[in-house]
Amino acid sequence: MTDTRALSELILRLARLEQAEAWQDDLNPAQRAALAYLARANRFSRAPSQVAEYLGTTRGTASQTLKALGSKGHVTAETVQGDRRSIRYQVTDSGRTEVAQVGGLERAFEELDRNARGALHALLDDVLGKAIRANRSRPFGLCQDCTHFRPAGPGGFCGLLSEPLTPEETHQICHEQAPRLA
Repeated sequence: MTDTRALSELILRLARLEQAEAWQDDLNPAQRAALAYLARANRFSRAPSQVAEYLGTTRGTASQTLKALGSKGHVTAETVQGDRRSIRYQVTDSGRTEVAQVGGLERAFEELDRNARGALHALLDDVLGKAIRANRSRPFGLCQDCTHFRPAGPGGFCGLLSEPLTPEETHQICHEQAPRLA
């Protein structure tokens, strides 16, 4: 029987190895993680507070990280139409190039056969869900897997926000996501 502490330490070691590798080019691990999140988040989920919540950091740290990414040309800030106090970030082409880099952990996963990757994904997703519930955090799931998602038009419709979704947005992370019950 595998010890739960050994499992935790294994996952943390993998995370530390990945973060050590993330110190490349002009980015640190926090900047790379924020950039990766923004590249996967829908337009409703790219505010500094949402970046902070997803990454489990403070709003101040997230704001400084986003400011650094902006000064490096990897993101741009835009005000939200109808609310000039709200800012949302957009990933630039140079930011997308950074996100597209394949790390050692991803290369290791590629060496697993498809069934093993699927099983590991399901297990880790289950563990993440349990950790999110224990910490009373938001799930940040995909729009298409949300209870508020409605198929409509070429993309879909968010019943919570009363907004149409593009086809791309249905596969992106949303901070308002509420998982559908099975």
